[in-house]
Amino acid sequence: MKNKDTLLENRTFYYFDKLTKIPRCSFEEEKIRDYLISFAKDHNLEYRTDTIGNVVIIKEATEGYEDVDSIILQGHMDMVCEKTPECTIDFSKDPIKYEIDGDLIIARETTLGADNGIAVAMTLALLESDEYKHPKIEALFTVNEESGMTGAGNLEKGMVTSKRLLNIDSETEGVGCISCAGAERDLLKLKKEFKDLDRDKTIYEVIVNGLKGGHSGQEIQVGLGNAVKILGRSLYSLFQKVDGDLIEIEGGAKPNAIPRYARALVAVKDEDIKKVQDVIVELNSEFVTELGKVDPDVRLNFEKSKETCDKAFTDDLKNRIVDLINLLPNGVIAMSKNIVGLVETSVNVGVIENHEDEVHIISNIRSSVSSAKEYIGSVNKIAAKNLGAEVEIITKYPAWEYKEVSPLREVAKEAYKEVSGKEFKLEAIHAGLECGIFVETIGDIDMLSIGPNMKGVHAPGEHLSISSTERVFDFLIKILEKLK
Repeated sequence: MKNKDTLLENRTFYYFDKLTKIPRCSFEEEKIRDYLISFAKDHNLEYRTDTIGNVVIIKEATEGYEDVDSIILQGHMDMVCEKTPECTIDFSKDPIKYEIDGDLIIARETTLGADNGIAVAMTLALLESDEYKHPKIEALFTVNEESGMTGAGNLEKGMVTSKRLLNIDSETEGVGCISCAGAERDLLKLKKEFKDLDRDKTIYEVIVNGLKGGHSGQEIQVGLGNAVKILGRSLYSLFQKVDGDLIEIEGGAKPNAIPRYARALVAVKDEDIKKVQDVIVELNSEFVTELGKVDPDVRLNFEKSKETCDKAFTDDLKNRIVDLINLLPNGVIAMSKNIVGLVETSVNVGVIENHEDEVHIISNIRSSVSSAKEYIGSVNKIAAKNLGAEVEIITKYPAWEYKEVSPLREVAKEAYKEVSGKEFKLEAIHAGLECGIFVETIGDIDMLSIGPNMKGVHAPGEHLSISSTERVFDFLIKILEKLK
């Protein structure tokens, strides 16, 4: 078992530890970008940046590899910043607290940022060393992968020149990703309309919590509870039984994370409290039964609020919000007809936000079939149209389609066999990777995605295997060596 001091003797973990101390939520990558530029300067390495904030650091080929085609090593700077309700961390300035538990590096109350800090750390460990054999390396660090892949989508021409790319953003050792889903992120907006709150009504909070949450691409097929959808269903049942008002509603944190928490402020008459409590008890029983062992700690709470207000949403807006949440598609829509066990199309109703003048709902659609993705987007638009909501497409990116011929993939298969004695597996994934966008921004390029074992990404409790990271680093070095 390693302690922190011995762990940090490994240069990959040395740099990973550095990254845990640098704020790098999506859209807030200034400090990590500055760190990368300082690293390049300190190690006398050429670097480039573009207007959106991507960074490329270049390391020339080692002796004997000068005539070998160069390669891009790629990862993203940002991380999903999620925490438990009781956690007081300020992601804009506080370090990520992690611990070593056997073979795992784990963050108990927050996301760890191994997605995709481990790619950055591995690459920096490689760039600083003169020990390894390799062709010219263009290390590409992109911004804002987690909230729309806008870094990859706006990569400026000429930032990289290589025609092969190794993405280090997969989450299973020994498995190379060769295809991924495309996505569309829809923002549905409802204009707020208010009425005076009845004085004979008392304000309560309806809270959904206890859910595990998770990655909306990698774990959507598990059947985890979605707090936003559960809240919408609960409010529908509640308002069917009593004359209640809706004052405020919010839930989820990131569109690509299955929401763990959601809440609403409601107002009901004291004479209706028994009816409300009966509804809450019945719904709790239903949710526990339906989610079973997958999400057994789901809990719907009804608590008196300390908040005061004199306005509530109009009955029409209340009904339209609740109806829209319930009507929006969510979860697995279709499984692949070509690859057994692969999700083809899914949706995650990931966020509902309470803004000053509007209520926002964000729906994250994924599919490896472009027509299916377009259709679900149409379903969102139909629901919005019929309920008086506007729809804005925040981001949209293509799937990474499988290529029959890939020299890089063949090299990786041989390299993995040499370092592990095992066969290198290939798979398509339902999650999004920047590789699909690189086909558009870089051009026709040979790509493969690899990575070490990690679990629970995009949710508190995210953890990374130490031994797997060490083995994947050795695998990466072997790939570079065998490119000659």
